[in-house]
Amino acid sequence: MRGHGETGTTGEHAPPPPSPHKTGQPSRRRVVFGGFCLCCLPSAIYAGETAPLATEEIASGIHIRRGIDEDATLANDNAIANTGFIVGIEAVLVTDPGGSLTDGERLRAAIAQTTKLPIKYVVMSHVHPDHVFGAGAFLKDDPVFIGHARLKETLHERSAYYREKLAAIIGPEKAGVVVLPGMEIRDRAEIDLGGRIIEVTAHAASHTVCDVSLFDKNTGTLLPADLVFIGRMPSLDGSLRGWIKTLEVLKNHAAARTVPGHGPVAADWPLASAAITRYLTTLERDTKKAIADGIAIDAAIKTVAASERSEWKLFDDYNGRNVGEAYKELEWE
Repeated sequence: MRGHGETGTTGEHAPPPPSPHKTGQPSRRRVVFGGFCLCCLPSAIYAGETAPLATEEIASGIHIRRGIDEDATLANDNAIANTGFIVGIEAVLVTDPGGSLTDGERLRAAIAQTTKLPIKYVVMSHVHPDHVFGAGAFLKDDPVFIGHARLKETLHERSAYYREKLAAIIGPEKAGVVVLPGMEIRDRAEIDLGGRIIEVTAHAASHTVCDVSLFDKNTGTLLPADLVFIGRMPSLDGSLRGWIKTLEVLKNHAAARTVPGHGPVAADWPLASAAITRYLTTLERDTKKAIADGIAIDAAIKTVAASERSEWKLFDDYNGRNVGEAYKELEWE
């Protein structure tokens, strides 16, 4: 689904809409907005049974659904990102609630099919719709919604635009409401699920300005969301150089495996970071050369990182905007 400009999408990794360290304390208070409040949600959404989505247990207690390598459509309900949940002895943590209310309801049904433990935490890894618009499905569980310290302000800036675009494709009753984090991560926090500690880390501007990653100490599993893409074209909505630096830090993490935001449900770490690191460094190198050669941004969009085209699904849908973002970041250095 298209966002603004000619590349990038609202259902996937949308850029901001056109213009007109300490960890916060957990809180169950949340703010819902984006067209209607919780009490106005169509009753049909909460009536009857919802078919659970299929997940794979990629490590003990970690269940992941593979997203579809598409942009948002009426047929896929914006279920395009990898989502899932982690089960402890006492509680469940949702790791990205999905791309729409429908997607979130199906994830919630999958959890109910797997365990009777309460859903106490819902992590929203960053601002993009395919990762956060399923949060409304979990309001009835009264969990702590967790996000980066900059997630709330970024949702305030973008959510109405995002929801309008998503609703136009899948319908307002499926799009869902916007949920704000009640627990904001500025640096690092530990979430205790009972016999299982999940480390939440806030990152400097990278894929977006509000990325968090998770690490499960029990299994050595890193869940970086869209800080890592495999196979599907990455999208730049934060800082190119910041993203490269963040990946360098994550590579030093003693993780056995990773769960990318898009791609297979699990991959060996740090090997899984090789392709995205190559793309981002190519994007940086080619953009710097274009600037040095006096090539205008419109021309650079057609040539920068072209060597990567065969390596990524949806390359032509995203690379042009990535080049534009990289050019703006690097041209005044």
